[in-house]
Amino acid sequence: MDLELSPDDRDFLEGLRAWLKRHLPRAWTRAPHGQEAAAEADLPALRAFQRALHAAGYLGIGWPAEYGGHPGSALRQFLVDEELVRQRAPALVGLLGVAMAGPTLLTCGSEAQKRRFLPKILSAEELWCQGYSEPGAGSDLASLRTRGELDGDALVISGHKVWTTNAHLSEWMFALVRTDPEAPRHRGISYVLIEMSSPGIRVRPLQQMTKDAGFNEVFFDGVRVPLDNVVGGLHQGWAVANATLGHERNMLGSSAHTQNLFEGLVRVARRATRGGRPACEDPLVRQRLAELRIQTEALRLHALRLLCESGRGRPAGLAGLVTKLDVTWLNHRIAELALELLGAQGPLYRGSPHLVDDGFWPHEWMFSLGMIIGGGTTQIQKNIIAQRGLGLPRG
Repeated sequence: MDLELSPDDRDFLEGLRAWLKRHLPRAWTRAPHGQEAAAEADLPALRAFQRALHAAGYLGIGWPAEYGGHPGSALRQFLVDEELVRQRAPALVGLLGVAMAGPTLLTCGSEAQKRRFLPKILSAEELWCQGYSEPGAGSDLASLRTRGELDGDALVISGHKVWTTNAHLSEWMFALVRTDPEAPRHRGISYVLIEMSSPGIRVRPLQQMTKDAGFNEVFFDGVRVPLDNVVGGLHQGWAVANATLGHERNMLGSSAHTQNLFEGLVRVARRATRGGRPACEDPLVRQRLAELRIQTEALRLHALRLLCESGRGRPAGLAGLVTKLDVTWLNHRIAELALELLGAQGPLYRGSPHLVDDGFWPHEWMFSLGMIIGGGTTQIQKNIIAQRGLGLPRG
């Protein structure tokens, strides 16, 4: 694996940095790590930033031009994604569309679906949410009960989704519904694109332990969805769903945020004190920092290896599950050490004049705990790796 960028790729990266210097919203660059939750008042500015990023050729790299994409390698999109995090840019407001719905439609969608949805995903004209989890059907997704009954050229959907990120801000949802209740539970499921303004949809925000309300419950009461919005064929949704989950785990397993977190942790260790001296001079603290630094660098190199494999046409497969598993736990451990070093100031969160980094570290500690669950719990990830990767028997 060659870790050196080619001259053309170095020029591309320098051009991106110059573009971000001119176009990055200044209000966002002052915030720690650029991890703010999107609020409705921010939507116009966030949509405009994503639209400009796409117009400049830095989004949809490698997607076909007829769907709004730009020519280039997977490496260049990787460079863009890493640089956005490094520059503390706002997270893409249309991230679930760009990272999950879009790639799934590229591989599983019809020609009409690609032409209809992909350009508006890239431009942030239409935002997306994911309708997978239900009460009683989270990690065991095949237990879902939301049903879609065939009625002429439409499905009539009734049921209940939960933990639906940004449903209150989204125009569309990609969802799983049970369309054949007599089939085995991994079959008879369809992958459906649902317009969130459809009659019969009700969205109820859920406050998280961070006090944000990015998650929602979504209720469906006789919602009509055209059969043209079924992806991959009626009752064939499980394979499509797994394609989306693979993209989700790749998104959650990004190593760029982890690198930023570790750099922030080092700054905390230099400011905090132990025994009247900077905490970073304490041998035990230095040992823990070294361990986290080694893991952070190992994950970065692992991500680059997967990128090289992708360039050769080899999917990440189970190696992608390892990335998601390790990144989410590592993020949580980095935030945990930061809180420990901050001592009594560590738990302060919102409303206190004594906040460190605007209360970022307790927020990250709580948020990262949720990401250990999101996209498949740690236990589920380990079971899949053990059974499908190592050939171990079911426990």
